[in-house]
Formats: sequence, C-alpha cells, structure tokens
Amino acid sequence: MKWEGNRESDNVEDRRSDDGGGFGGGGGLLGGRSIGIGTIVVALLGGWVLGINPLTLLSMLSGGGAPTAQVQQQTPAQRPPADDRMAAFVSTVLADTEDVWKDVFAKSGGTYQEPRLVLFRGATQTACGQGQAAMGPFYCPGDQKVYIDLGFYETLKNKLGAPGDFAQAYVISHEVGHHVQNLLGISGKMDQMRGRVSKVEYNALSVRLELQADCFAGVWANHAQSARQILEQGDVEEAMNAAAKIGDDALQRSGGGAVVPDSFTHGTSAQRQRWFDAGLKNGTVKACDTFGARNL
Repeated sequence: MKWEGNRESDNVEDRRSDDGGGFGGGGGLLGGRSIGIGTIVVALLGGWVLGINPLTLLSMLSGGGAPTAQVQQQTPAQRPPADDRMAAFVSTVLADTEDVWKDVFAKSGGTYQEPRLVLFRGATQTACGQGQAAMGPFYCPGDQKVYIDLGFYETLKNKLGAPGDFAQAYVISHEVGHHVQNLLGISGKMDQMRGRVSKVEYNALSVRLELQADCFAGVWANHAQSARQILEQGDVEEAMNAAAKIGDDALQRSGGGAVVPDSFTHGTSAQRQRWFDAGLKNGTVKACDTFGARNL
C-alpha cells in the first residue's frame, strides 16, 4: 500500500502513556454499539485458551440492553510521536478515509463529521464503557471515536494469519464504516431493534450491519485508489484474506465445533469478502444495501 508521504489526520488521540485505570463504567463495551472487527478475536483466542466455542463467546460479548452514558474524564489530547511509524500509518489511513467520505457525503448533499481515532494500551475509558485491548479495534457511537491498541496488528498477523499493511488499513476502514452507519442513522435503528426481536433475528440484522461496514471499507478503497492510486500488487488479496480469517464460519470451525448459521453475527468468510468486493468495485453507498439484499 502506498501511504508514506500522504497527509496524516489531526484527529488522532494518543492515550498510550495512560495507565488505563481509574475510570468507571465497568463490564466492558456491550450495549449501544456494533461488535467491531476485533471483538471476534477475543472469541477466537478465548476459544483456543478455554476450549469454548468462539460463537458462544461472541454471543456473550454482543451484550444486551440499552446503551448507558458514561462519565469521561476530560484530559488534554496528545498527538502521537512524530517518529512512530505505526501511528503515522493509521493516521494516514484515517486521513484518507476522511477525504473519501467528505467527498461522498458532499456529492449527496450532506456533511461528513470526522471521527477521532484513539490509540491506547491495555484499557481506556470510552462513552460506551470500559474499552479493553483484548476486544480489538472498535467504534463507539457515543463519542464517535474509533479505538485501537496497535498490538492488535500482531494478533492479526501472527494469530489470525492475515499480514500486510492493507489488511491493517481494512481494519481501520471497517470501523470508520461503522461511523458512517452511525451518521446515516443505521446504527441507531439497529439499537432500537434490540429486545424487540428474537436473538436469532437480531443476529441476522447484526450480520447485515457488519457486512455493510465491510462494503463501506471497499467504497473507501475504491475512491482512494481512483484519487491517489494507493494500491500495490497483492493489497486487495491481503484485505480479502483478512475478511476470510474473521468470518463467523471460519471462527466456529477453529473452535472445533459445527457451523451454526443462527449464531452468526458478522457473516461468513465468503460473505465478508463478497461485500468488501462489492464496495471496491462499485464505489457507492447504494451498492452496500445489505439490509435490502435478498441474498448476502
């Protein structure tokens, strides 16, 4: 991926020097947000260590109930060090998503509100509750921030078998996709359905939400390539491989159990690849109507 020398976002907050303690909210991030691409890794690693079906852990992690407001301590935002290469990379990817979605929203008569990207280690406070590194990258609609412990990329490479800088960019763009859903009111409609439909029905809606975020990641890649020619040979394959490694069916097989579609919350490997590819090839929000699609 060609990224060096491109603009870095100013919307990056570095909390990695914080100790991660001293905040309330308890219990982790449950209600009021989509699971986030990295929460799957908790289920996967938990399945390896504990011998528990990963889909069972995913069900536990998806939580329930309405989102609750969390009181956050206001501390001055710090910028990452200038010589931090990985921080520069994610800052550049975030900047690129800003440029793309500003343009997409403007062409439809809207205004894109930029999210912030928070770098942390271990644990951190969010408007959705306590965020933990073990949860992987996630988006909190309560404060419109994407959270990531950069150590996740080692997990992505070494534990999940999904190396490459474009695989890493896919992770960021997927979470920004959840921000786009939040701005469009899609996430809010999902939260309204919690408790009104059965667990199986809500899981099916969650799959459509996550696949749409994958598609939005593809939309970003399409526009970024057209405007700045960021893609190098093998980049698309890296993203497709990452999507495959975190499909619900792949995770369930890794746990040694049978594939149970009713338990899926993110979609199969093939579905995740298909919808990322749909966004990449079409480059439009319209192409990402997973909720209206008869076949995923």
